Amino acid sequence: MSVQNISYAARSLRLRLPRVVVSITGTDPSEMETKAEQALRESNFLEFRLDYQKNPLAAIPRIKRLLDYRPDMIAIATCRRKQAGGLFAGSLAAQADILTRAAAAGCQIVDLELESAQSMKPADLDHLRGEAVALLLSYHDYKATRKLDETFEEMLGVGADFYKLVSTATCLHDNVVMMKFLQRHGDHHFMIGHCMGEQGIISRVLGVRAGSVFTFGAATTGEETAPGQVTMRELRDLYRIEQVDAVTRVYGVVGDPLTHSLSPYIMNAAFRRENVNAVYLRLHAKKMDDLMACAVEIPISGLSVTMPYKEALLGNLENSDVWTKRTGACNTVVRGQDGRLFGYNTDVAGVVTPLEEFLPLAGAKILVLGAGGAARAAVFGLQHRGAEVFVLNRTPQRAVALAKEAGTKTIKRADLPKLSFDAIVNATSVGMANPKVSPLEEKELRARIIFDLVYNPYQTLLLKMAREQQLVALSGVEMFVQQGARQFEIWTGIPAPLEEMRQVVFLQLGEKPIPATPAGHRAAAAAAAKAQELEQTKFDTTTAPAKPAPPAKPARVPRSAKVAAAPPVQTAPKPEPPKPSPAKAAPPKPTVHAPAAKVSAKAAPAKPTAKKPVAKPSKPMNKKPVPKKSAARPPAKKGGKR
Repeated sequence: MSVQNISYAARSLRLRLPRVVVSITGTDPSEMETKAEQALRESNFLEFRLDYQKNPLAAIPRIKRLLDYRPDMIAIATCRRKQAGGLFAGSLAAQADILTRAAAAGCQIVDLELESAQSMKPADLDHLRGEAVALLLSYHDYKATRKLDETFEEMLGVGADFYKLVSTATCLHDNVVMMKFLQRHGDHHFMIGHCMGEQGIISRVLGVRAGSVFTFGAATTGEETAPGQVTMRELRDLYRIEQVDAVTRVYGVVGDPLTHSLSPYIMNAAFRRENVNAVYLRLHAKKMDDLMACAVEIPISGLSVTMPYKEALLGNLENSDVWTKRTGACNTVVRGQDGRLFGYNTDVAGVVTPLEEFLPLAGAKILVLGAGGAARAAVFGLQHRGAEVFVLNRTPQRAVALAKEAGTKTIKRADLPKLSFDAIVNATSVGMANPKVSPLEEKELRARIIFDLVYNPYQTLLLKMAREQQLVALSGVEMFVQQGARQFEIWTGIPAPLEEMRQVVFLQLGEKPIPATPAGHRAAAAAAAKAQELEQTKFDTTTAPAKPAPPAKPARVPRSAKVAAAPPVQTAPKPEPPKPSPAKAAPPKPTVHAPAAKVSAKAAPAKPTAKKPVAKPSKPMNKKPVPKKSAARPPAKKGGKR
């Protein structure tokens, strides 16, 4: 059935479909309804997994009530049998009855697996097809990605409005196979396709630009309905799936394992912040040839490389920067327009830049723990800045080889308590898998600065011991953000939003930044104490009874008023203002400004003359009335200097 042969209702429905449908589960109708109401706050496209219900028919009235309340909602009804990977253990007739009733309740799309459709009576299938707006025919392969075209031919024999083929990715290249399949058939049929499993994230995000009408997302973490399924929020907010199009550039972090990596969060946040049309994915590659085939055929514009491929990738590079050549490790790959790969090492900047903020590296004594890729970046970078570098590794032979190559020195673990350094850099993975262990003991922390390159967990045991000894404790978050920012700049050519990337890391770790220096700790503690004191003061002010206001103190006469004031003039009393001031103050000492005739300042007040009768009061300096016997400036003599 081609697009032209699909019913008008199904084609109209296709135009309204978002790119992500939220799968709703629940063991009883009330739970399913509650989860659906929560999901409807963010999306109007829901899939009701009725096979998760103990009694699927009991949930249908709840679904109908939701559809009546939210007429904009688009609902898929799914009741997958156990033979097809679902949870429904009933008969084929019972499955058909449940889906038919769901369609009658208002679910616009019903999902029927290929196995059930082939076993169902034609009359029952036609009845179901006629009841629903659109029939979605689905097939799931939980073992591999294989025979997609052959399976699709079988599905075309049944006929449907939407065709859903889901396979399992056993390698990264399976995503390429799925997306090429979607490209071949997406122009002629309404297709839904992706790969399950951890390695299938590529097709879940990029499948929508290859021809998939939509993809599936879990309502929340822990409610996944298929292996490798990610949440709706991750698809929408992290990967920005609604904006993915044909010109979206693809980047990713490659390694084995990758579950702990926070690179997708900081890189996608940077792309979003700087309005770059790109997406950053996890690429769990188990073999190098699989990685290279995927990178070439997708194609991938750039890679962040982590263990164990930093050294193994060098043979696939066309050229590399000086730090990649010196360290013998590459953590950043750029794919040129001609397909050639170029390597960079940004780990050097990730180690050197944070240390330079606290320590002049020229002549500094620095101990590096480890001899792997991160340790090599630290040793060569610090040695290039003029530091005196020492290497300590669990395997002495590797430490000797690295020190000889870099022109540095090695030490023995037994000599640590006798030596002192300006900084110690932990470039091992100790403390990552088990936060209760540390590469060094408390008595061995003989340095002013402790820099732990492990960033997850944020508060490692090594850093905790350093802070207890009032040492400068630098977290691996700083190294992680700095090297990531340099990668972003290499790929895009624009400055990285460094502070936003750092805040994203803390958000994902669920931590608050801890100051690196003891002075920073004290300042943070003082600020917290002050904030608490202000909060307590505010509380006391709002709860304590109001105290009476103290009596007003006499107004203070400015010195200038004393100097510029004219002698008091005995005149008729001036009318008092309605509310005179209660303050009483002695009149200022008489200081007379000489009039135009140069009268002496010590002379007695002049008697009234015919030209200037005493009975007529002079104008005050201020336009406002001055209370009687107040401390305000007395009125100046008319005609005299002001």
